[in-house]
Amino acid sequence: MATDPGAGTGAGTGLRDFVRGTAALDDAARAWLAEAVPPDCFGYPSGLTADERLALTYARLRRAGRAAPPAAALLADPPALCGLLERAAIADPALFHVMLLHYTLALGPIMRFGEGRDGPEGPGGPAAARAALESMEAFGTLLMTEVGRSNSHLSPRTTARHDPATGGFVLSTPDAAAAKFPTSAGHPGVPKVAAVYATLVHAGVERGVFVFVVPLRGPGGEVPAGVRVVAAPETSGLRVDYAAVLLEDLHVPYGAWLRDGARIDGGAFHDPAGSAAARLTRSMGIAPPVWRAVISASAAVARASAGTLLAHSAGRGTLGRLGPRRPLTDYRNQREAVLGALASAYALTAVAGHVKARPAAAPAPGGPGTAWAPWSAVDRDLALLKVAATVQAQETVSRCRVHSGAPGFAAVERLNAYRGLTHAYLNAGGDNELILYDTARAMAALDRYTPPPAQPEPPGGGDLESPRTWLFLAGEAERRLRDRLADRVEAARGAGADDFTAWNDNLALAARTARACADRTVLEIVAGAAESGPPALRRTLALYALDWLEGRAGDLLNEGVARPGVLEEAAETRRRVGDALAPDAAELAAALELPAEVTAPPASFTRAGGPGGG
Repeated sequence: MATDPGAGTGAGTGLRDFVRGTAALDDAARAWLAEAVPPDCFGYPSGLTADERLALTYARLRRAGRAAPPAAALLADPPALCGLLERAAIADPALFHVMLLHYTLALGPIMRFGEGRDGPEGPGGPAAARAALESMEAFGTLLMTEVGRSNSHLSPRTTARHDPATGGFVLSTPDAAAAKFPTSAGHPGVPKVAAVYATLVHAGVERGVFVFVVPLRGPGGEVPAGVRVVAAPETSGLRVDYAAVLLEDLHVPYGAWLRDGARIDGGAFHDPAGSAAARLTRSMGIAPPVWRAVISASAAVARASAGTLLAHSAGRGTLGRLGPRRPLTDYRNQREAVLGALASAYALTAVAGHVKARPAAAPAPGGPGTAWAPWSAVDRDLALLKVAATVQAQETVSRCRVHSGAPGFAAVERLNAYRGLTHAYLNAGGDNELILYDTARAMAALDRYTPPPAQPEPPGGGDLESPRTWLFLAGEAERRLRDRLADRVEAARGAGADDFTAWNDNLALAARTARACADRTVLEIVAGAAESGPPALRRTLALYALDWLEGRAGDLLNEGVARPGVLEEAAETRRRVGDALAPDAAELAAALELPAEVTAPPASFTRAGGPGGG
């Protein structure tokens, strides 16, 4: 297995062109990215307290925001915003998280729902909050999820009531169970502005979920009257300033309401969305930039993890009794882990390139009700790709961490930090399981969904290296799972079951059905990249597809899509593809153009005497 970039087959140029093409960034953008997230962001000084570490994270965010293009330009340019967030993710996952909140979930709603909407405070809505966020004098956060109930997005208990005496609103959290958690508002010295999701109640009627802009902490971190912030204990996962926030009869002006064309006029409420359900879908329409960023960051940490594993494995000798002093990558388990991680990184890079170029879908007409979460009504395909990307990235990071041995968890914080990030986003940004359930519900009902067409035979004799075979297997599994799910739910209803029982008895099947749809969607993107890319990329993506087949063999065999013996056939094909790909391993990693800081050994290990001296 080649670990020297000069020892490969000359595939580097085509691979590099593919990676750069998916980034969609020019040289000028790469220059400001390097300035926004410079090398000193790739780690933290030792000896910092938790608050000092968090203060440094926010100092990095301020520096990044001031080096990057203006926020409005970034939000209008998905490749640029994703590029900034990708670099933040591989340098400092905590920086990625607070940056994502700041741009997409605080500034995003202000620009989407508040821009140009006139109120008693004048044009532009909450101009002061926007100016503070754009200048990085304050940092944005989100108050959406409530701690005491699942699916709280659908109907927040935090309310906003119009106050005729002042013309503004009163925001209230009714009890501790309705506290907004998690939020990033715990650091006592960091100024914060929040986008608060609340149920607007007018004339005793719930009018839908709207966003309100609320200053949570002033310039010195002081908390205003009517806001209570309870800092959460320090965590070792994704290390940010988590807190619970309660709003206690907090008075905000009319202009704090990001009303998106709605208004209260002469005591009457008007909303062009037409219904509370449609308003929920509109208010959740800030999600697509989040999902694009999360998918892009998933690809970035997969690339960084694969590069880290290769750097760990390259030239490493072993003392195994079967072959003392053989290179570690002579062992197929390690070789396949390295190549599999690289394959995953390239597949996710293709998906990230796809979503950066893809416009957000139109929200579901009429704002249909959702059973588990509001996300599928906003953009079902993008939400589903978020699920696929975060799961794949989490598995890739975990594989790299395990195959890096003791250094994977003890010597290099980076893989642990990536693991914390990918694990967090299985739930953050829209819970993966809830997205799967809502996707399956739409699939069963054929709601804006068309199953893949039936194919009686695999094309080309079922060659497992062929993209047509991958798509046949994925499409047939998806169609058969969908049909079985729909039949089961309908049969339960026919036997007198209510909707809850009909679906509750089939949640495992529903999740597998939606995962099959996600698999097919990803494989369509991967197949397109494989068919148009250089040979090394085609082999790499074939390895990804073989890993997918092995992971889904249970469903493929259960649905009668794959033939008996497919696992042995896949293993043999993997050996053949891996052996052909191994000489290109170093070029595969080099083409990812990872910052040197990602794969460098810990500084203490490079000093004379090794760690601890002596």
